[in-house]
Amino acid sequence: MIINRIFVLAKNVFQEVVRDRILYIIGFYALVLATAFRVLPEFAATAEDKIFLDFGMVAMNAIGLIITIFIGTGLINKEIEKRTVLVLIAKPVSRSEIIVGKYLGLSAVLAVLVATMTAIYLVFLQFGNIPHPTASILIAAIFLFLQLSLITAVAITFGVFTASLLATVLTFAVYLIGNITQDLVQLGRLSRNPGMERLTEALFLFLPDLSRLDLKNDAVYGLQALPDITALIMNAGYGLLYSTMLLAIAIFIFSKREF
Repeated sequence: MIINRIFVLAKNVFQEVVRDRILYIIGFYALVLATAFRVLPEFAATAEDKIFLDFGMVAMNAIGLIITIFIGTGLINKEIEKRTVLVLIAKPVSRSEIIVGKYLGLSAVLAVLVATMTAIYLVFLQFGNIPHPTASILIAAIFLFLQLSLITAVAITFGVFTASLLATVLTFAVYLIGNITQDLVQLGRLSRNPGMERLTEALFLFLPDLSRLDLKNDAVYGLQALPDITALIMNAGYGLLYSTMLLAIAIFIFSKREF
């Protein structure tokens, strides 16, 4: 019964996002790639293949991030601000089921979005006879989905107890800092300032290390000919574990709120 209720909540989120025509962004992605495919040879006659490879992955990441942050922060917060949360909690569903259902619903949207954009990306690469490591691109796309799912958990957590605008800003800040946490630790050590070192180490411990889920450079520039399966599994497990922890925090905060 619990699984059924969560499935219904996730399905409702998926259908609501589709009704909002968010998936039309896929057409925008195809248009952007078509434009880049036509324009890049005029500006980079000798390196257009690598630039197009990089551009396609970056555009996919950027579009997924924008959708994740702006929709994710409003999944719970919108219900609270419009007071429709009272209708939800009056139904025979627990608050934890609401959080998990909302998370899985948006994750399903992101899965469809990333899968479709990846397919479009590969079609352009094939059509343009651009050499590309298909397996590495597919792995990078899977890890992009894991990264966006983690950011969804961050967005929901902030959306549970802050206003929409603040939740959006904080989630974007976590994304930016999460991609450079390892660099921050190195910077703290180079500063030789004990206070700075403790601060950067604290940021590294508490903020997600999103660089572990970012394989764009490996896919585009062939930094790893054969991916380390053990490392991939560990990094994927890290992303799933961190998302679970954030959802647990969101459930705890949401369960303590009075409406």
